[in-house]
Amino acid sequence: MNTSLSPLKAITLIAISILIVFVGILYIKAPSTIVLLTAGSAVIILCLLWGIKWDAIEKDILNSLQAMFIPILILLAVGMMVGIWMLSGTIPIIVYYGLLLIEPSIFLFVACIACCLMSIMSGTSWGTIGTIGVAFMGVSLGLGIPLHYTAGAIVVGAIFGDKMSPLSDTTVMAAAVSDVKLVDHMKHMLYTTVPGLMISLILYLVIGFQYSGQIADENISTIMSTLDSHFNLNPLLILPPIIILIMIYKNKPTLPVFGVGIILGCLLAAIFQGKGPAEIAAALNNGFTGSTEVEIVDTMLQRGGLSSMLGTVALLIAAAIFGSPLRTAGVIDIILDSIQKLAKTGKTMMLSNLSLHSFIFIITGSYYVTFAVLGPMMKSMYDKYGLHRKNFSRTLEDTGTALAPLIPWSVTGAFIAQTLGVPTGEYALFAPMLYLGIVFAIIYILTGFGISKVKPTEIKVEKNASQTTDLV
Repeated sequence: MNTSLSPLKAITLIAISILIVFVGILYIKAPSTIVLLTAGSAVIILCLLWGIKWDAIEKDILNSLQAMFIPILILLAVGMMVGIWMLSGTIPIIVYYGLLLIEPSIFLFVACIACCLMSIMSGTSWGTIGTIGVAFMGVSLGLGIPLHYTAGAIVVGAIFGDKMSPLSDTTVMAAAVSDVKLVDHMKHMLYTTVPGLMISLILYLVIGFQYSGQIADENISTIMSTLDSHFNLNPLLILPPIIILIMIYKNKPTLPVFGVGIILGCLLAAIFQGKGPAEIAAALNNGFTGSTEVEIVDTMLQRGGLSSMLGTVALLIAAAIFGSPLRTAGVIDIILDSIQKLAKTGKTMMLSNLSLHSFIFIITGSYYVTFAVLGPMMKSMYDKYGLHRKNFSRTLEDTGTALAPLIPWSVTGAFIAQTLGVPTGEYALFAPMLYLGIVFAIIYILTGFGISKVKPTEIKVEKNASQTTDLV
């Protein structure tokens, strides 16, 4: 093992960096980007004091940033696409028709499906929960359905869509840090995500048939009438997401595909909504900023834009600054070597990674931090056992994105509890998809089903691809 520092000093770096991350996130509650920059700065200072040359650190930082360049461009493209799809009416028409599907006896089922669709198309579970999720909670009150049932259905739908959307920053980030093609990552997640969704939907049907009544919720009516009055809801507006999803699943290059989505959004905004070049450019940069004078609808629509992704871009840069000096100092090698000594087989290695990521995520409550820090450390371990790295990217989402709503102190868990007005512990049992993903993941690891392998020649290609972070 080739390390630039002694094992004792390397362990000291690990301890200090982890301590700064935990204290910063859990106690100070500072933004994740600032915490990572602080931890990275501390590591760099110690490395310099212990004799590591700045040139070596700088080289590793630049290499990490170069590997993240394509994911950063994809994130920026996603932001622009969401903004222009809001302006063009593409996302509004999806919400509008989704709300038309509601029937009392299948309310929970439909609420989950509607949240799935909106989250897939918009790429945001938070936006889904904070908009139509809130509206569905009002409907639940009118029907006399317990709010924790409805909250569970909303969260399952929103998280499923978040995991399976090519517009989701967590989906893009999990694929990026694992050096996996975005479409491969999304397809592989179906193994652990779809069974949990099916079980959840069956549960909602069973619960839902106990209730009946009429839906006359003011929020639903307000949303639909406002969308209808402010947008030309022509059915052709649904074409962009359909075209994009087809192209994505046919393995077309991600950036050009998103470019097609942006161009289509611009054309539809001009043709159907009568928007001029200045308004289209503003939506691409700042997202939808128009006002309908209805608060719940404005909350739903006012999102997207290139600027909305700058925070995530900053986080990726901070992660590079945090992780690169650890790599330069040989700390990454020590971590990998320790896990590999304990993991004698591919199964034990995958179980170790699943357990480690779950543990650190539960402590930090931030998948942005765990994806960015642990992803670059663990991805290469899968090559040794002839396992495809998409097994790892799936693990990140099963133990991060899906687990987040179940952790009360996580940012996502706190947001959901506050937004829907239901404590985490009350809706957790009625959101089985969130924890069944981990159960199915463990079963697959033990049985070998749903575990993708690669040939030695493919491993070499994968390593070469990782140098350019080819997500497409």
